[in-house]
Amino acid sequence: MNDRKAIEEWELNTLAPYALKACESQGRRHPEDEHAYRTCFQRDRDRIIHCAAFRRLEYKTQVFLNWSGDHFRTRLTHTIEVAQAARTIARNLGLNEDLTEAISLAHDLGHTPFGHAGEHAMRELMKDHGGYEHNGQSLRIVDEIERHYLPRFAGLNPTHELRYGLMKHRTDYDKPLFRGLEERESPSLEAQVANYADEISYNAHDTDDGLYSGLLKWEAARESELFKEAEEFAKANVPEGEEDLLRYQVVRRLKDLQITDLLQHTVQRLKTLDFKGVQEVLQHQSKDSVVDFSPGFKAKVKGLKLMLYHKLYMHRHVRRGMEKSTRFMREMFERYVSEPYLMPGGFHKRVHEGENIHRVVCDYISGMTDRYALEQYKKLFDPDTW
Repeated sequence: MNDRKAIEEWELNTLAPYALKACESQGRRHPEDEHAYRTCFQRDRDRIIHCAAFRRLEYKTQVFLNWSGDHFRTRLTHTIEVAQAARTIARNLGLNEDLTEAISLAHDLGHTPFGHAGEHAMRELMKDHGGYEHNGQSLRIVDEIERHYLPRFAGLNPTHELRYGLMKHRTDYDKPLFRGLEERESPSLEAQVANYADEISYNAHDTDDGLYSGLLKWEAARESELFKEAEEFAKANVPEGEEDLLRYQVVRRLKDLQITDLLQHTVQRLKTLDFKGVQEVLQHQSKDSVVDFSPGFKAKVKGLKLMLYHKLYMHRHVRRGMEKSTRFMREMFERYVSEPYLMPGGFHKRVHEGENIHRVVCDYISGMTDRYALEQYKKLFDPDTW
């Protein structure tokens, strides 16, 4: 049997010099004994999977509101796809798969209900009260809000490396708010891989969901050069008239094209930079990520994103649902701030003990699923719901 020490030894002998190794972790904020046969990063991953915030992702919106249909991505299925892509990339770069997977699984724990519209609403509501950004909220969840290990400590007590990966999660839609030492340092390569796995996944599966819904038309999707390239490849391998199969193969090809280019370009970057260890990665200062697409391919990815933005995310049916959900959140937030006793006892108790009421209400609402938020809204404002 491979115990923890054997796994750690394997990492030292096998992973790239610039990969983070479990035996070199900076540890946890609250010291714990090591596990007999799991590394610290494997325990991080397992704690995330077993926490309530992870389960709630099943009923949080990705693009289409949760009750729109059974086959659309939710925040949970998105997260699983991100973790799958991240492991593939990390393995091929000689990085720590367990840590990369843990960061990927945790990256959206703090997301509000109702997708990015919910996040924009919460950011506006909290702008004068300490701010809100879902990376920061994910860190609050793993540091404080999950409470499975009391009285030893609140939160999940993750490793420094997982916390650091969440601090550094950045895509076009995710902008960390953290300040201080971490802002001046570069993210680990494992964190960078999680960032790009997130981007690669939503580029592909949002295209899939848009086409499946009928809101994104094939002709409109062809405005993207990358989509056209994927479609041409898929058509050569799919019988005429099999639109569902064609859509699946197009999306499969979209993901494969992105991962392949990312790996090829990143391998060349790593050869040029010739990092001798993790500290060189953390101290590397550049406007470009080490893990990155090639310049020409990056332009294609940008074209795909612009197509999705204009033809899907801004579609009137998507916007209508998002506008309505934004109003739900704003009205609930204002009501709970004025009447905190309407929240469950644990949140009401925090306010009574002197915590900032806006932060407590933010924690409560951002942790809601779409359907729970709608239920609570009805209980607060619908005279026919008791």
